[in-house]
Amino acid sequence: MPQRPYIVGNWKMHGTRAMLSEARAIDRAAQRHMKVEVAIAPPYTLIHPVHREAEQIGVGAQDCHHEDGGAHTGDISAVMVADAGAKFVILGHSERRQNHGESDAIIRAKVEAALAAGLRIILCCGESDKTREAGKAVSFVKRQLKASLPVGHEALAAASERLTIAYEPIWAIGTGNSATVEDIAEMHREIRTLLVELFGEEQGAEVRILYGGSVKPENAGQILSAPEVGGALVGGASLTVDSFMSIALAAAEADEG
Repeated sequence: MPQRPYIVGNWKMHGTRAMLSEARAIDRAAQRHMKVEVAIAPPYTLIHPVHREAEQIGVGAQDCHHEDGGAHTGDISAVMVADAGAKFVILGHSERRQNHGESDAIIRAKVEAALAAGLRIILCCGESDKTREAGKAVSFVKRQLKASLPVGHEALAAASERLTIAYEPIWAIGTGNSATVEDIAEMHREIRTLLVELFGEEQGAEVRILYGGSVKPENAGQILSAPEVGGALVGGASLTVDSFMSIALAAAEADEG
């Protein structure tokens, strides 16, 4: 059975308690768009308040530490975000990889910790403009993904059941420049091939692949109609109910088409 399109808002470092009204509005609007699965990942400080308010939307975290606890000042574990009400966690976002020096090995450890805590995972991947210009985008992304996933048949099988991939070309994140539909379709097709290789035909076909990178109401319909695009990971356009739910509506229309 085909899965519903998955539209996820990454609020990044935006949001105080005043934003709870926007979260409530998104939740109410999502109840009118049941053909689309809608979720948001607010800052840590808002996970529990949004979780308490939400009736329809999924609530997740933007990151977690790979240890369950200990002397890690300022960090939050997967166990903690799950305890706060998060049902999923975004891992491997390029802003974490670049700004915090997170390697594929660290991302893999976080994936394993999140799985152990019972969380679903949105695993991000994406290339820089220099990598794409060098003609190495596909090989880089596939290598990055494979290195960020658990090792071993049983671990991979467990991961596949709670895994979503988000392809976000670094050069398109927050720049206003989204990739072409042709580029998106090619990368999503290559990612699907890798997932089938790793998880097998049936399970590999079930893992949703989202696109992220300057997704907005104006381009959402075209992007979400591309082959193998199962939804979107949305940044700035997820901060208001009008723009975010316009993208969700575009996803529903693309799925029907």
